[in-house]
Amino acid sequence: MKHFINLKDISTKSLRKILADAKQRKKKRIGLNTLDLDKNAPLKGKILIQMFEKPSLRTRLSFYLAIRQLGGGTITLRSNELHLGKGGESLADTAKILSTYGDGFMLRTDSDNKISEFVKYLKIPLINGLSPSSHPTQVLSDVFTVEEIKQKPISKLRISWIGDSNNVLNSLIAASVKFSFKLNVGCPKNYRPKKNILNLVKKNKKTINFFDDPKKAVTNADVIFSDKVISLNDKVNIKKKTKDFKKFYIDSNLLKLAPKCIFLHCLPRGSEVSDNVFLGKKSHVWQQALNRVHVQKSILMYCFNKLR
Repeated sequence: MKHFINLKDISTKSLRKILADAKQRKKKRIGLNTLDLDKNAPLKGKILIQMFEKPSLRTRLSFYLAIRQLGGGTITLRSNELHLGKGGESLADTAKILSTYGDGFMLRTDSDNKISEFVKYLKIPLINGLSPSSHPTQVLSDVFTVEEIKQKPISKLRISWIGDSNNVLNSLIAASVKFSFKLNVGCPKNYRPKKNILNLVKKNKKTINFFDDPKKAVTNADVIFSDKVISLNDKVNIKKKTKDFKKFYIDSNLLKLAPKCIFLHCLPRGSEVSDNVFLGKKSHVWQQALNRVHVQKSILMYCFNKLR
């Protein structure tokens, strides 16, 4: 049994196997309908339980299609519908019930501690569909998309991030360590990642460059990433944060400094990027979103010990 919680805890070899499997699976889907099964339906009879404590569109849909195309099924729960959500049942007991009824558990949560607690008691694989500190399924899929479009290993590319330090950037930083790519981050000083995230970089003798000037961060970049600056349920002074990020607005003038770049955004978008960029020729956000299905399938295969 394997969990998929944080990229930093998974070997580069395993991550590469997941990406290679996803590449082959995507090729074999050509000409198939959405609910047509993959050849041999490798997860036939398996059921994935999904639980959402935060809103979700892409993660919810991609895991639903992923397990279905692999021959399995899914049940989607909301924590406020369970005894757990109302404080009537312990997390340990909930985990044991999930292990009894399901074969895998995907959790999208507002608590990193909850993931740690579930792992103690679950007898089935746990997949982190998003937590406050990490979004590993998103970022591994993004690595897949980058290499698919650029047709070369991400280690040979210059990657830039413009925007807030959040769970997606944390996972992108972990990916930069695992896949050894150059990462420039453009964000205000007061919004840089926490010390424990930067310690991971230092411990692995890697370097990330931080810039207060977005122009310096994106110059000659091959890929520019961004995310919504004001997230849902963001407990901050929205007016102040919006002002702090004003100069980090991504528009066509900024992209001129990276003439060969592509633009990616994990969605949903906010006011951090112009329509000209988001809907422009350099943007591959829809391809990025669709690739979640293919990579999610290979993550499931990894967790169920089916990767060869």
